[in-house]
Amino acid sequence: MAAAPRGGLLFGVYPGSATGDDAGRIVTGPPDVPRRIDDALDELQGPAGRAFAVRAYRIFTDPADSSQSALPETPAGFGRYLGRGRVLDLVAQYHSAAGDVPGYCAFLEELVDSYGDRIGSLQVGEEPNVTGNPSLDGWYPRVTEAIVSGVAAAKARARRFPGLTVGINTTPLAGPGRTFLAELTAAGRDRFIASLDYVGLDFFPDVFRPVPVPQLSNVVAGLLADHRGRVLAPAGLGHLPLVITEHGWPTGPGRPPGRQAQVLSAVVETIVGHAAALNITGYSHFALRDACTARTGLFCQFGLMTDDYAPKPAFGAYRDLIRSCGRQ
Repeated sequence: MAAAPRGGLLFGVYPGSATGDDAGRIVTGPPDVPRRIDDALDELQGPAGRAFAVRAYRIFTDPADSSQSALPETPAGFGRYLGRGRVLDLVAQYHSAAGDVPGYCAFLEELVDSYGDRIGSLQVGEEPNVTGNPSLDGWYPRVTEAIVSGVAAAKARARRFPGLTVGINTTPLAGPGRTFLAELTAAGRDRFIASLDYVGLDFFPDVFRPVPVPQLSNVVAGLLADHRGRVLAPAGLGHLPLVITEHGWPTGPGRPPGRQAQVLSAVVETIVGHAAALNITGYSHFALRDACTARTGLFCQFGLMTDDYAPKPAFGAYRDLIRSCGRQ
């Protein structure tokens, strides 16, 4: 087991079930059961008051757009899961086909006003560098302007709430897309950079490209170092904390639950081992339970638990990592 960074990581989890797939569809199954979610969160968190984050998503859409009206937020009623001192890790997604940047800024300000005393972190946008999937923000027009203006608007409002941090995130950046963050900072300049408290990273090693377990730690360490040194630093963001905002590994045919636990442990222990050197301060797992355990698609079984809240081996592995490496 790697040694925890000084103070420990802030661990968290997305406790809902709905998830987007790589074609922009929403994958769902049996409905969420709040009582079972609370019980699972209590077990992961441990003693009441231990630092723990609940990740949730709110989506900004155009008033006339009914295509996403069935899922304006996930999990529904997420505020109910903030008991025992848990904090909210809130993602404000930008899905405006009309490119309504002022409307998005007003949406962010309303979120801060409504949840500011319970938000630990407010993430402006979700994977805005990904342009080919309508469930992600890069699909929508004026996304760069929305992120830049949104960060400034959110931070101006957030200053009334001590401890509320404002950030952005991407997936790993490579090839022509490596300059995405540099393009954001060029557009937003000093005000944008000064308004950011952290940068997030969604990454899923061994999910879309197989990685042998013995090589996984080296692959993860290399990716994190590359992101810090060759992506964040040239963009003028090298001074900011890095947060792993989504990570997971799905079970299913050819993807046994035991390997899910192995991958989770290898990835988190590698993050912990490099947290101090790379200024990594948090990790959130996606997700608490499967979207639909009866289905075998890649996006159906990301959960630490099945869709009837039966724990997989990864649930216990994550609980134990939180105990040993988590922030108190």
